[in-house]
Amino acid sequence: MTFDAQSDLAALVYGAGEDPDPLIAGFAADLHRAGHRPVGVVQCGRTCQSENPQFGVVMLPDGEVVGLASDDGAHTVGCRLDPDRLAGVAARLAAAIEYGADLVIINRFGRSEADGKGLIDLIPLALDADIPVLIAVPERRFATWIRFSEGMNVRLACRRDALDRWWDRVTGPPCERRGAATFCGLVK
Repeated sequence: MTFDAQSDLAALVYGAGEDPDPLIAGFAADLHRAGHRPVGVVQCGRTCQSENPQFGVVMLPDGEVVGLASDDGAHTVGCRLDPDRLAGVAARLAAAIEYGADLVIINRFGRSEADGKGLIDLIPLALDADIPVLIAVPERRFATWIRFSEGMNVRLACRRDALDRWWDRVTGPPCERRGAATFCGLVK
């Protein structure tokens, strides 16, 4: 996979005490209300060790919750990701990207993505379509993320103001995007 300096790829990096999900969900909801079309997934639930196990994603923009835990009954030591369900989510997101989006949100650079699986193939699909991508990356996997992205990404703190500044830069006037401000300034 090849990345270039023109890509709008942002890693929302979070530490052990931070939860990127409500932040990303609120950001996506605000974009949607403002007339933008964010597509992707936001993680919901992290456990299968309860009476009401929750491990899945909220599909954007429609809000459908899709469970990702395997139904094999072996939830005694945590969740087992169902690869078929994840592949179904990936196919739906690929179709949404093809249909058109203003932003693609990937809930995590998790173990599957670090292994080249999961939703990782959606990133080049979106970038090839010139759609910015936002992905939550745990601090402990940031070095692996940098190798994957070949360093061509923006690192964002897990804060709303960082997301807003990045989005403003990405969606600024066309002349300010992609480093073309000098030419546009001359044309005015």
